[in-house]
Amino acid sequence: MRFMSYFNGKGLCMSINPNEAVAYGIKNVPDLVLLDVMSLSLENLTSVQINVYEGERTRASDNNLLGFFSLSGFPPTPQYHPFDICFDIDVNGILSVSAEEKTTGYKNDIAITNDEGKLSAEEIKRMIEKAETYQAEDNKFLRKANAMNALDDYIYKMKTILKKDDISLKLCSQERQKISFAVTKATNLLHDDKQQNEAVVFEDSLKELAI
Repeated sequence: MRFMSYFNGKGLCMSINPNEAVAYGIKNVPDLVLLDVMSLSLENLTSVQINVYEGERTRASDNNLLGFFSLSGFPPTPQYHPFDICFDIDVNGILSVSAEEKTTGYKNDIAITNDEGKLSAEEIKRMIEKAETYQAEDNKFLRKANAMNALDDYIYKMKTILKKDDISLKLCSQERQKISFAVTKATNLLHDDKQQNEAVVFEDSLKELAI
């Protein structure tokens, strides 16, 4: 059931040979590469923009933007609020992407055809070669992005915990002040980064905050 949810609830065919399916897909949709790109969390959102990219690179800006659409009209959301995003490709190579805000059911989608901004076979070949050339750089960027997201997630959890009276009241004033200072320090590190710090800086900050 969980796997079906990624395909808008469509029933799964269990009789297909998986190796044959992969070979058929490569033969008929050779130039389609999908990336799920996530951004840092934001709070009190009432709308989000979903960008759909084609490419092999880790950084969104290094890939080909196929299209985008907005999802709006829902109440202000807390940080790390879940949105379901589904991808569907039909036999004609038309890519459909839908997004749904789970609590209200607000939903929107976009359909991208073969002639709408997709790269040619030659362009995709060059993009794959470029991705291989910059693999080390992309891995470095991914490590930093994961470290920043992990730190941001922990900061949010710490702030949430401190707001709970049953926990906050168990801490003395000095303990609350110490935690608050550490959270502020880590938050400033995230917001003032300007792409200068290495991943290890954020990893060390998380370790310091978790002590």
